[in-house]
Amino acid sequence: MILGDLGAEIIKIERPGSGDDTRQWGPPFIGNESAYFLSVNRNKKSVTLNLDTQDGKEIFYALAEKSDVLLENFRPGAAEKLGIDYSHIAKKNARLIYCSITGFGQTGGYRERAGYDIVLQGMGGLMGVTGEPNRPPVRVGVAMSDLGAGMYAAMAILSALFARERSGRGQSVDVALFDSTISWMTYMAGYYFATGKDPSRSGSAHPTIVPYQCFRTLDENYLTIAAGNDKLFRNLCKALGKEELAVDPRFTNNSQRIIHRQELVSIIEAVFLTKTRDDWIRILIEADVPTGPVYSMSELFNDPQVKDREMLLEVGHARLGKLKQIGIPMKFSETEPTIKSSPPELGEHTAEVLRRLLGYDDALLRELKEKGVI
Repeated sequence: MILGDLGAEIIKIERPGSGDDTRQWGPPFIGNESAYFLSVNRNKKSVTLNLDTQDGKEIFYALAEKSDVLLENFRPGAAEKLGIDYSHIAKKNARLIYCSITGFGQTGGYRERAGYDIVLQGMGGLMGVTGEPNRPPVRVGVAMSDLGAGMYAAMAILSALFARERSGRGQSVDVALFDSTISWMTYMAGYYFATGKDPSRSGSAHPTIVPYQCFRTLDENYLTIAAGNDKLFRNLCKALGKEELAVDPRFTNNSQRIIHRQELVSIIEAVFLTKTRDDWIRILIEADVPTGPVYSMSELFNDPQVKDREMLLEVGHARLGKLKQIGIPMKFSETEPTIKSSPPELGEHTAEVLRRLLGYDDALLRELKEKGVI
């Protein structure tokens, strides 16, 4: 989807009859399509193809010969059994960038394991540092291991395409959800490397900055505070009407605030319970304290900044009408990304793609459909 937003023509190969599993991941559904599928499949063309048939493989090879990038997420070994792995495809198109996204990568003892997001959030360390103290680990609310691996894949593909401009050669790219999740451990891993101790789960709080977390307000909403340096902490104390905290030896610098975290947080918690979230946000912004509300989806997509940044868009769908879509987070001065097309119906573009790219006529398309190839 990222590459499609940036202007690439994306041909999504799906199984005839059933298609991408996520088409059935619901409710909720809009029409007969899951909201999940509709959220991540814009700017793609759907071509149905039975890769268990020789005719299907030949069509796949022909499309690969005309493509810049092939992206697959089979378990390691599955593409080889089908005859569509890198070693096969590179013989047909030496300039192709062949990117594989898997749970654990193409090498190592875990390579054949199934790799769903929650498994990798757990094994990659993310769930181990997410959640409240003395409570069970918590999965991040969206599929961060899936999404992060996709983002790394997009960056890797663009880098490989740039390298091809110099060398003229394609290459394989191996992206694992496991590796991607581990890479985000950054300062959590740094804490372990420095101390030999596992960082504990701390809810919304930060392990090395205080106060840096969310607080409940009078109206039972939540806001966030990020006092990332001593000046910002002094601003916060003034805004809270607690200027004495800024000169209290327990809190004068961040190191002391970490040592006396609980005493400070308890004082601040009580103050925030005296006004509503929106009242506090106005006060804190005027005091130049980094803050913001903890939004629900309904609040988020009614925030005027979302409109100003075009982060809520609508795209027309032939059967479902107008579909809301999250906007594109990358802004360019010259080559602005666009949502050109809605998430596709299953097989919607099979005939168009095979006619345009491979020159198939109506008779051949009918024959392939009758044989169950498309």
